[in-house]
Amino acid sequence: MHADWLQADWNVPGVASVMSTRAGGTSPAPWDSFNLGIAVNDDPQRVAHHRELFQQALGAAPVFMKQVHGTRVLRLTQEQLALPTAEADACITTERGMACIVQVADCLPILFAAPGAVAAAHAGWRGLAGGVAEATLHSVCEAAACGPAQVECWLGACIGPNAFEVGADVLEGFGVEPALADPLRFRPLRPGKWLANLPLLARDRLAAAGVRSVGGGTWCTVENRSRFFSFRRDGVTGRMAAAIWLR
Repeated sequence: MHADWLQADWNVPGVASVMSTRAGGTSPAPWDSFNLGIAVNDDPQRVAHHRELFQQALGAAPVFMKQVHGTRVLRLTQEQLALPTAEADACITTERGMACIVQVADCLPILFAAPGAVAAAHAGWRGLAGGVAEATLHSVCEAAACGPAQVECWLGACIGPNAFEVGADVLEGFGVEPALADPLRFRPLRPGKWLANLPLLARDRLAAAGVRSVGGGTWCTVENRSRFFSFRRDGVTGRMAAAIWLR
């Protein structure tokens, strides 16, 4: 495990997780250096090598999805490893040896842990407003036969509240009237533009759904160029991955 990668502390026994950063790979600029994304025009052989290194670090088989900013939750089983890449923005497993993975470069990765079940969700603003966090939580509770209060969540690195400039469409997506927007969540920037706090919006959704334990969410991908990939900042760039698995 690279020393620069992000890790969460879980109170749920048998759960491990990590989020990669730019550190530890061989890709040249603008994907430098540990790019895990295959659809960003980096050398496929380099990406494949990075994914092999990532799997070795996890000690579990990572399952990568084709993310589409939706709310579908994919149930991972050993059979899934032999299937083509599926379109989904969240995944859950109750099986050991498989890692739930989401790729990001500004969107928010949300990891979920419950006794005997783990999940990961890719939450850009569209997915978050559409209910991907709630859909994933429901799947975890169903798989673990537990309530939301028994589920722990962790928020990885994403575009931060000083960098996420949005328009009225984003506020409307969250059911917020622009004139009544809470400045902690949507800070006015100039006419028709606000700075959105994606981690706080995620915490709101999770709390409303009954989750009591949410950690992380303190890293901004845009502001820390040397550590994180950021699509909003750079356009052409690499992808990081957040992973969670059962030991």
